[in-house]
Amino acid sequence: MDKISRPEQYFLDKIRQGDQQAWSDFVGRYRGRLLRFARAKLPQSADAEDVVQEAFIGFVSSLERFRGDCDLETYLFSLIRRKIIDSYRRKESRRVCLIQDAYDSSVDDRSSDAFEQVKSPAQTASWYARADEQYDLQKTVLADAIGDLVDGFKRALRFRDLQIIELLFYCQIPNKRVAQTMSIDEKTVALVKHRGLKQIRQTVERQKVSLGPSSEDFEHLLTDIWEYRRFSCPKRSTIGGYLLKTLEEPWQRYVDFHLNVLGCRFCRANLEDLEHETTDQTQQLHARIMESTVGFLHRPL
Repeated sequence: MDKISRPEQYFLDKIRQGDQQAWSDFVGRYRGRLLRFARAKLPQSADAEDVVQEAFIGFVSSLERFRGDCDLETYLFSLIRRKIIDSYRRKESRRVCLIQDAYDSSVDDRSSDAFEQVKSPAQTASWYARADEQYDLQKTVLADAIGDLVDGFKRALRFRDLQIIELLFYCQIPNKRVAQTMSIDEKTVALVKHRGLKQIRQTVERQKVSLGPSSEDFEHLLTDIWEYRRFSCPKRSTIGGYLLKTLEEPWQRYVDFHLNVLGCRFCRANLEDLEHETTDQTQQLHARIMESTVGFLHRPL
């Protein structure tokens, strides 16, 4: 799991000190990929630009609450997803992968956006919505366990198993559909799922943390945290290597799966941003963002 790096922390420190150039550089660094993600979700270009602007306003106005438990790109994507949900309230708008568009899910119409749930204390029936110390501990331990599982798959180049786990918990697609997508039998899917869940639970249990009673709630929780932390999403530099075809073959195939089979909208937004140079339109958006956010830099954070 990627937490905030030293260069990002330096960026944040400068922004918190009211450094306008640092803020402008930050906006320029991320605005393109956020805009392409928003355009893939919203039919009107103006709406997409609006939610990008709102996401940056939300970022700079809430820095005192950002604890650095994920990297800045992940945090920004969580903010823009929340803005899109607010402006375009329907189930499809909350889907994070294109493969979900082709699957007529029977899952209930609850939000799977972890950031939104944290900010919505009304969901008191679920421990995931309780923003107290126990909740923070549970979330942190479970996120570390998922991160260990994913990192282990990557180190061992066990990309088939990682793809199965992604389809199950990142996309929340049932075993039968996963088997069809991967062209394998359903028993293999069930076995990989069982082993993955067992490893996660064992890791959590070693920390002596309880995760709740039901298997269904536990799996929903995995999806919520996965969507927020995006454990398996390739780094931007890896996507760049995929674009240039400089990755080793197992990685090239895996990134292709992640982009084109899962259709991860976050990573596709990064890919499109890498494929196209900054345009005059995004420069204009940059100016809009600066105008609407620069005032926050002078406020005590």
